[in-house]
Amino acid sequence: MSLVRLTIKGISYSHTQNGAYALILNEVDGERKLPIVIGAFEAQAIAIAIEEDLKPPRPLTHDLFKTFCDRFDIVVKQVIIHKLVDGVFFSSIICERDGIEEIIDARTSDAISLALRFDAPIFTYQNILDKAGIYLREQEEADAKEDDYDEDDDNFDADDDTNEELSDVIDEFLNIAPAEKGNEFADYSLQELNDMLELAVLNEDYEKAARLRDELSKRNL
Repeated sequence: MSLVRLTIKGISYSHTQNGAYALILNEVDGERKLPIVIGAFEAQAIAIAIEEDLKPPRPLTHDLFKTFCDRFDIVVKQVIIHKLVDGVFFSSIICERDGIEEIIDARTSDAISLALRFDAPIFTYQNILDKAGIYLREQEEADAKEDDYDEDDDNFDADDDTNEELSDVIDEFLNIAPAEKGNEFADYSLQELNDMLELAVLNEDYEKAARLRDELSKRNL
């Protein structure tokens, strides 16, 4: 079976169900996305690895594992999502030490967290992508909006549409009824948002910190 390389497109959280997140993986040489449902702690571990400006005051479990591997010359070469059973993805971490390769079974969220920290590629098999891969509507939406796009409008941001689409994916994936999506930080000033961001990092609530940082980035456009 042929392997297909994946990249991380983003993490989406459900606006209607607390603790529900989806990690969206993107097919490198195609348009399909692979949504993987993960928990809040798993989403936090992945978000920290993605967001370089989020530095935990103490090493998290995956960071500690990375340091341990570095000290003992263990390298994570790649991660393979190799099986899908009843909606659950199974993954393997391919490691190497002193020229000897080992395959370690792992939860997909843990495997991807480590892949990010080791800058290792992520793969899945073609048949898994055929079975669970989806197409987002962002290209169709972009085509529909093309006539309305003004090149001089600095407020146009395709990433906003992508984020909304990712949020829709997780709600649909978990069979959650659509709900009106509001901005949880709309009523806060920039100073309040910065204070909340600092507090979230101190409390190691990195998922909230990432959302706060996104809100600040949008306001600074």
